[in-house]
Amino acid sequence: MTIAFAVRRRDPELVGPARKTPRETKRLSDIEDQAGLRWHVPFVLFYRGRGGDAGADAGDPAAAVRRALGEALVPYYPLAGRLREVEGRKLVVDCTGEGVLFVEADADVRLAEVEAAGLTPPFPCMDQLLFDVEGSGGVLNCPLLLVQVTRLRCGGFVFALRLNHTMCDAVGIVQFMSAVGELARGLPAPTVAPVWSRETLDARSPPRPSFPHHEYDPVPPTPFPPPGDMVMRTFTFSPADVAAIKKGLPVQRGGKKATTFEALAALIWRARTAALEIPAGEDARLVVAAGVRGVRDLGLPAGYYGNACVYPSAVSAAGALRGVPLGDAVAVVRAAKEAAASAEFVRSTADLMALRGRPSLALANMFIVSDNRHAGFHRVDLGWGEPVYGGPAGALFVLSFIVAVRNGDGEDAIAVPVVLPRQAMARFASEVDILLKS
Repeated sequence: MTIAFAVRRRDPELVGPARKTPRETKRLSDIEDQAGLRWHVPFVLFYRGRGGDAGADAGDPAAAVRRALGEALVPYYPLAGRLREVEGRKLVVDCTGEGVLFVEADADVRLAEVEAAGLTPPFPCMDQLLFDVEGSGGVLNCPLLLVQVTRLRCGGFVFALRLNHTMCDAVGIVQFMSAVGELARGLPAPTVAPVWSRETLDARSPPRPSFPHHEYDPVPPTPFPPPGDMVMRTFTFSPADVAAIKKGLPVQRGGKKATTFEALAALIWRARTAALEIPAGEDARLVVAAGVRGVRDLGLPAGYYGNACVYPSAVSAAGALRGVPLGDAVAVVRAAKEAAASAEFVRSTADLMALRGRPSLALANMFIVSDNRHAGFHRVDLGWGEPVYGGPAGALFVLSFIVAVRNGDGEDAIAVPVVLPRQAMARFASEVDILLKS
């Protein structure tokens, strides 16, 4: 089911810090200014109104968010600055206080109508709920955040945000959004104080990579399919689906059972490899966006809101991946993930970035999976309670997210948006169905 509706926007404005902030330059870490993070990533949150109809709200969400943004940008003042590039392609934040872009809008639709169409990506009229303001999408010398609040006819609203990914990962931007929510609800200050500390993830002197880092192998990229042939579809896995997948997996060495992430990442990777008909002798690469905030000996402080992820790669010949039991694919995913769970791997990654000029990920048959279930999008309260949906606004051909949602039965479930060529999507859906039933 698809719907269309009109969105009326006011002119975009810059919202700066509500009070004077330091005018200084801050360096990003050697991990977060890598090529693969130099893009803008969109998120969206849908909220119900406080009452049952348009007149029931005791406040305007656009006005509340605009005010709270200005307040939040006082402690988070680097987000109101602009990125510059210095010697060696090093990214720094010029803390100018210019502000973030803000758009106020109204949509001629009720949340119930959007819910009936399905509150998972692709969302209807997403390009209107998060409008691409001309000249705002560059990495350098552009606003680091674009925020749009769209009021709905029912009193609910949509909070959409586009982030320059070099500044924050999912956990970091949720920390900022939660601060906005606390200030919108009337708290005098955010409960979590932001901490910069980007130097914690800088390269050593001298740099000395100690891992092979196949995720950055200098291999020729495989061509992308034509954009016009692409479709997006979200696959939702109920608790029963996840239990069925795990039940068929063998216990690994040491008595370890597969995690939900490992099981789903392996299933999606294998189904996608088959759906794209990658030649049997070519390597298929699964890149895991692995958070490292909890890594012992790394020393990341509480309140750190930068990028704290590394990207270990699982590599398998496509033919072998399609021919082995799913449990073998899970083992490959687990090995990649566990390699990254050490301070040495993180420091080795930073060293590699510095030595090789911040390379991009190896794009040959590459697929990235990022687990956003625990980032906290679904708990961001802007004064209207928790969102009905909170998380990524979509996916890319090379990138899918794992998102916490509620399914049609009201159960906690997992959604995975996937982008593939139309014919490959049909094969992917068939592969997933086969793996679920096997």
